[in-house]
Amino acid sequence: MTDSTADAGKTTTEASPYDVVVIGAGPVGENVADRARAAGLTTAVVESELVGGECSYWACMPSKALLRPVVARADARRVPGLSAAVRGPLDTAAVLAHRDEETSHWKDDGQVAWLDGVGADVFRGTGRLTGPREVAVTAPDGMEHRLTARHAVAVCTGTRAVVPDLPGVAEARPWTSREATSADRAPGRLVVVGGGVVGVEMATAWQGLGSEVTLLIRGGGLLPKMEPFAGELVAEALREAGARIRTGVSATSVRRPAPGGPVTVELDDGDHVEADEILFATGRAPRTDDLGLETVGLEPGSWLTVDDSCRVEGTDWLYAVGDVNHRALLTHQGKYQARIAGAAIAARAGQAAVDTAPWGAHAATADHAAVPQVVFTDPEVASVGLTLAEAEQAGHRVRAVDYDLGSVAGAGLHADGYRGRARMVVDLDREILLGVTFAGPGIGELLHSATIAVAGEVPIARLWHAVPAYPTISEVWLRLLETYRG
Repeated sequence: MTDSTADAGKTTTEASPYDVVVIGAGPVGENVADRARAAGLTTAVVESELVGGECSYWACMPSKALLRPVVARADARRVPGLSAAVRGPLDTAAVLAHRDEETSHWKDDGQVAWLDGVGADVFRGTGRLTGPREVAVTAPDGMEHRLTARHAVAVCTGTRAVVPDLPGVAEARPWTSREATSADRAPGRLVVVGGGVVGVEMATAWQGLGSEVTLLIRGGGLLPKMEPFAGELVAEALREAGARIRTGVSATSVRRPAPGGPVTVELDDGDHVEADEILFATGRAPRTDDLGLETVGLEPGSWLTVDDSCRVEGTDWLYAVGDVNHRALLTHQGKYQARIAGAAIAARAGQAAVDTAPWGAHAATADHAAVPQVVFTDPEVASVGLTLAEAEQAGHRVRAVDYDLGSVAGAGLHADGYRGRARMVVDLDREILLGVTFAGPGIGELLHSATIAVAGEVPIARLWHAVPAYPTISEVWLRLLETYRG
């Protein structure tokens, strides 16, 4: 049925009422929809691109598919009896083919089927707020669907890569994270601008797949938001793999005179770098500029500030979940928020009690206290909670306890010449852990034990009774505790 008052050239359907309308069908939006449907709420999901979102097609899955063989080869080269067998180059074509399989060849049929299976209605097109609890969806064919939400609208639109506004940058057609994870060949020479997680992971991947990589870092080192030793170990390994790292420099302009030809990056120290491709890994911005925020009194293009239930401040119906609220820009953390927000929406819809106290059922407390992250470089870096600097800045009375991971028996068995480091940040007043960081080969799977310790505020006296198996790298826990007690 159509609205006879539709604008010329546009067909508008009559308003379709739902309990919940979710804008954005990435992992976050999918999980909000799943929790809403589990509570018996009718749910519509709006998606303008691929159902499954950035993580499935241009971020987590393709990047880790590129990185896994690079890191596995690096690990194997450190194992006596195996190292000589893995000295040759990787089969780049096979790696890229596996990457394509992990992204379902950029087709979202399986993800759509999953949403259908939970009973959510999927609307293809661009969703915009048109007022409180109102969403208009413009479909690819120009038809406009009007949706209304009885209880909640959840904005789960995520972020986009930011490319600095430098002279010549548009004509140079630089890579962002999307192009870096979906490229169909390894460029001969690649310049990476930025030393955060995306920059170091993509430098690791493409250097391992045959590119000559140059990293340009404005600051003094890699991974500046983590413990300093993490970036130092990653930088050391990248240099050993053949990458060049230049710190304390910024790009001032970019030139690519011929389409498909080389690109030249001018630097603020008067030097320049030439490459076949340039990747800007210089931050993210919220996808809220074309969302209709102005119709509900909010600023287009802004991050959406929320409470711990992910409800937008100043509203009783609008939720912002995942990267768009700028709390913790990680897929797993966004999915955690989605579970919290979905439960809060369901509780409020049913007029049930809402528990937003710290660590309550409707509070995303981990966003503040226990955010886990793994950087899939060589070596891996894994952290949860606060760094030493963050803990001190927050006013805690703390002590950092460090241990050389290479001194643990399991590390010596894992790799010849193992290099790594572990740190735990101890709250001296409560004798609990505020943060833990590991850097070393094969330590990603150690992180969940640290996450449980930090999120559970497990007393150090009780951690003494958590016995690590011998000989595993996990024995570092015992060594850290022994170092703390002295």
